[in-house]
Amino acid sequence: MGVVVEHLTKVYGHQTVVNNISFEAKPGKVLGFLGPNGAGKSTTMKMLTGYIPQTSGMATVCGFSPLDNPLEVKKRVGYLPENNPLYWEMYVKEFLGFVAGLHHLKNKQQRLKEVIDLTGIGDEQHKKIGSLSKGYKQRVGLANAIMHDPDVLILDEPTSGLDPNQLLEVRNLIKQLGETKTVILSTHIMQEVEAICNQVVIINKGNIVANDSLAYLLAQHQETSLEPVFIKLTNI
Repeated sequence: MGVVVEHLTKVYGHQTVVNNISFEAKPGKVLGFLGPNGAGKSTTMKMLTGYIPQTSGMATVCGFSPLDNPLEVKKRVGYLPENNPLYWEMYVKEFLGFVAGLHHLKNKQQRLKEVIDLTGIGDEQHKKIGSLSKGYKQRVGLANAIMHDPDVLILDEPTSGLDPNQLLEVRNLIKQLGETKTVILSTHIMQEVEAICNQVVIINKGNIVANDSLAYLLAQHQETSLEPVFIKLTNI
């Protein structure tokens, strides 16, 4: 099961940040969740993961409500937030071992090795997180998100700070994970969406302005790349 969002709304005071949005993200697909800064992307992701409650509407993750069953949702979700909070004084392997322990993994050492290999941080595993480059910190954040082999991955700017080689590797990893999991990917890099996303949802000023397959969006707007479509729909 994936993620279902129905009439989800978030209001702060007199400001509506997310306005009555609905969409569905399915297993085996990568959904690109796009929008300008301040459009409501991160707020939506925080509601889906149970970090903040919605004002109205509903969302379910693998059939569970983040509002009513937050622990069940967190068991099934891997979340990489935009600010990627990490314990900078811990060593990489120490931190990931701590994360594995929080999830009560039975095959802890085996899974630890798998995730370190998957995210390409083997050479950095004995370094303190605070000493890593931004790109490697992002990889540690991604390793944290996938440690418990979740059914749903919610990734907010996962390739921020990566060099071109790292970018390609992480894109391939996300694409690979998206073959069996439900992945919601937020990014400002249109080429990234074109490379790995099956479906595109564009949000602008809290409202959904597009929700279609990438191929349909390009054909509908008679464009060969996503960037002019994005600019057209959000420059309103």
